[in-house]
Amino acid sequence: MENEDNDIALVERVKNGDKKAFNLLVSKYQYRIKHLVARFVKDPVEQEDIVQEAFIKAYRAIGRFRGDSAFYTWLYRIAVNSAKNYIVAAGRRPPSQDIDADEIAHTRHAGSITERNSPEEILQNDELVAAIREAIRLLPHELKEAIQLREFDGLSYEDIAAVMDCPIGTVRSRIFRAREAIEQAISAISG
Repeated sequence: MENEDNDIALVERVKNGDKKAFNLLVSKYQYRIKHLVARFVKDPVEQEDIVQEAFIKAYRAIGRFRGDSAFYTWLYRIAVNSAKNYIVAAGRRPPSQDIDADEIAHTRHAGSITERNSPEEILQNDELVAAIREAIRLLPHELKEAIQLREFDGLSYEDIAAVMDCPIGTVRSRIFRAREAIEQAISAISG
């Protein structure tokens, strides 16, 4: 909550003409926004362009930010829309999923495999990561988006509801169903 209060204070300063306050918001969120954009566009140069465009759009629209959701939630929507618009403008179709399955190995499980693990443990970990990737890949779009926002982006249920434009109960249901599908995939490989 303190983090959101700090963001709101910075937003108010930006609304009052303090450009340095916006630079602080950019510094705070640029890595997360670039990581988000990378799910849609693989070229690092294009990613930088889209991130910059998203922050420019946010700066221009900051007067319309009412604080109904967290600043990051609002910025997240701008970045996703910028990435999707970029893809459409480039003549390509937007991705059907928001999660890059390869990302899972680099977020939760990458640090869990160490040199002291035996080949059997490494194989089991690789199988687990592959099962999770496949389970997420097979999820319907709404479930993928909900689980990604919760588990990888760390958003609250309220913020996810704002991003997905649906009731909190629907968010809880989607996350539950996604976790259930992932658990079934894990159970299938662990016997």
